[in-house]
Amino acid sequence: MQNGHTKSLSLTAPSSWNPCGSAPACPSSISAVCPHFCAPQIPASLQPLSCTCSWTHTQPSEAALANKLPQKPPHFAAIPGVHPWHSHGVCFRHTEEIDFPTTSLILHIAAGSRWVAVSKLPVSHFTERPKLPDNYTQDTWQKLHEAVGAIQSSISIKYNLEELYQAVENLCSYKVSATLYKQLRQVCEEHVKAQILQFREYPFVMHSLDSLLFLKKINKCWQDHCRQMIMIRSIFLFLDRTYVLQNSVLPSIWDMGLELFRNHIISDKQVQTKTIDGILLLIERERNGEAVDRSLLRSLLSMLSDLQVYKESFEQRFLEETNCLYAAEGQRLMQEREVPEYLHHVNKRLEEEGDRVITYLDHSTQKPLIACVEKQLLGEHLSAILQKGLDSLLDENRISDLTQTYQLFSRVKGGQQILLQHWSEYIKNFGTTIVVNPEKDKDMVQELLDFKDKVDHIIEVCFQKNEKFINLMKESFETFINKRPNKPAELIAKYVDSKLRAGNKEATDEELERILDKIMIIFRFIHECGAAFTSKLEGMFKDMELSKDVMVQFKQYMQNQSDPGNIDLTVNILTMGYWPTYTPMEVHLNSEMIKLQEVFKTFYLGKHSGRKLQWQTTLGHAVLKAEFKEGKKEFQVSLFQTLVLLMFNEGDEFSFEEIKMATGVEDSELRRTLQSLACGKARVLIKNPKGKDVEDGDKFIFNDDFKHKLFRIKINQIQMKETAEEQVSTTERVFQDRQYQIDAAIVRIMKMRKTLGHNLLVSELYNQLKFPVKPGDLKKRIESLIDRDYMERDKDNPNQYHYVA
Repeated sequence: MQNGHTKSLSLTAPSSWNPCGSAPACPSSISAVCPHFCAPQIPASLQPLSCTCSWTHTQPSEAALANKLPQKPPHFAAIPGVHPWHSHGVCFRHTEEIDFPTTSLILHIAAGSRWVAVSKLPVSHFTERPKLPDNYTQDTWQKLHEAVGAIQSSISIKYNLEELYQAVENLCSYKVSATLYKQLRQVCEEHVKAQILQFREYPFVMHSLDSLLFLKKINKCWQDHCRQMIMIRSIFLFLDRTYVLQNSVLPSIWDMGLELFRNHIISDKQVQTKTIDGILLLIERERNGEAVDRSLLRSLLSMLSDLQVYKESFEQRFLEETNCLYAAEGQRLMQEREVPEYLHHVNKRLEEEGDRVITYLDHSTQKPLIACVEKQLLGEHLSAILQKGLDSLLDENRISDLTQTYQLFSRVKGGQQILLQHWSEYIKNFGTTIVVNPEKDKDMVQELLDFKDKVDHIIEVCFQKNEKFINLMKESFETFINKRPNKPAELIAKYVDSKLRAGNKEATDEELERILDKIMIIFRFIHECGAAFTSKLEGMFKDMELSKDVMVQFKQYMQNQSDPGNIDLTVNILTMGYWPTYTPMEVHLNSEMIKLQEVFKTFYLGKHSGRKLQWQTTLGHAVLKAEFKEGKKEFQVSLFQTLVLLMFNEGDEFSFEEIKMATGVEDSELRRTLQSLACGKARVLIKNPKGKDVEDGDKFIFNDDFKHKLFRIKINQIQMKETAEEQVSTTERVFQDRQYQIDAAIVRIMKMRKTLGHNLLVSELYNQLKFPVKPGDLKKRIESLIDRDYMERDKDNPNQYHYVA
């Protein structure tokens, strides 16, 4: 374009576009590139794909001034329904003045895949600024005033909106913006002031339908006001985007409307009180289970938020009433309901209040509201809830209720800590009942294992594997299991022994491994039983592992033998120093058993020369196949039971003396063996005469009519009761193992202190030793160390000791 005295507007558009026809809103592809452009009349089928805007400078044009257009060219924009200029159905509006002397806009619109023709609108250049007609400002304002009044009265506007918009633009162009803004504010303010009368005279009584009617009326007034201000702003948009935008102290037309409504309507003491009271009444009814108009609540509370009075007028009172409500509710329901039901109610209330925040409350209310509910329904009753119901939940293993308890208590400050304390007390109390009662000694270890499984499951599922709960559980186990010195350790050792004796008769190898792992966990809670005892236990487990490897090799060895035999032999190699001392017992094995023993001996000693094998017949067991009238059965029996039953392959009846001579089993052991076979639940033999005890001269007959619902039957050996002497012996052995620890502790203390009195030394020992010990035993160990020259008595004071370097 050349420099000159003309100004042109170039538009590129499809010729088929209809001016002012109905069409979708401005396509995003145009808005993204040129935000001041809007074409509401573009058919959907011909939506532009792109646009470019460019400005060029020219000299002022006289025609522009002659036509009373602004000297400075505007940006262009359009609002649906207001069409100041038209060209092929594309609407433009002045939005702001540009500080160029004069400018021409060239706008290209590409439709489809081709460019279309360009239409031009020539504009003449003004030679001088025209004067406004007489009374133009007053007449124009009168039109605008009437239009605003029509909007406020919800009646039709008799002027064209395009004309009204152009009028505002013309007034602003001739420097009457300040007056125009002041006049508009005055009209809006008078209208808002007039609205207050309907609310002051409106009847309102709490707890009646009038409160709801009042809320609906205030909501309608608010919605009408917003709608009116939107329309008014659309007419005065040029004023809002020029004069108001350039004056930072002035609120925009929309903000002015909010300010007027706040100052003259909602800030009125009577109106505000009625509004807030009505809102709180609706919320109270909803909390009591009634259905309320949530959309009304959402609109009213949004109004308070938009007017910036939400916190001071509503939120403070709302939280105060919420606090009072839940404080009273918590006190009442704690008396009326059981703990699981109460916690379910608390969870329900928290969900309800969270839903209120989402539905109609301002988001800023969420944190203080939820904190209020948590404090009044949980925080004030933490101890009462746990004292009333935690033990029963744990006793009954109520997993879902315990999970809810943990989740709710974790929400409250100090909740987890008090739950930890009660959790620890429960474990100590329950565990103590298992350990200290001698009547439960028979089942103590199994009950400890079951209890440990239970608390582990609760920690994993309910307490989310919280490390604090795990650590406190361990401390609690350690506390109660050591309340009865020595006995738990003794019973655990016997339990392990019985499981290893049974081998895979009672469980598979994998199950046995899991059981032994659990036993070791329990064992670690016991204050140290002595290094020797611990090393022996570890040695026992090592023997079991090595025996598995040996048997794999032996199976391969037997496959290469010419006569492998009919018996499947399994041997456990036990290191003598690790295991209890068993009295050797010579018995009469049959020839096939003796042959198989020799084969294994040759195999083993061939790999481990210099070792000695001693067969422990008291620990042997076997699986026997038997045939009865009912059919075939299998029996899991001890080696002694095996030797007795195999005799009945040679005959149907034998006397006690005959069995004793044939088997070589020791007298008392044989009597218990025959009792298990003829007097127990599975009576494979019949004793004559009948009775529980086996006497000399008794005869035993094979029970061909034997019946049992199981195919494989385990016949348990009758166990001998532990004598008082054996218990004393066991305790003494434990103490012997502990002597090394006592000696080490004494030497360690004396080496550090050099000189120490007897009472202080004993006191220090009690602090360091993790197992119970008598003062007399400590004195014996001190004397022993003096005899071995580790320490010496003071020559002048016999109760004082010196360390000997």
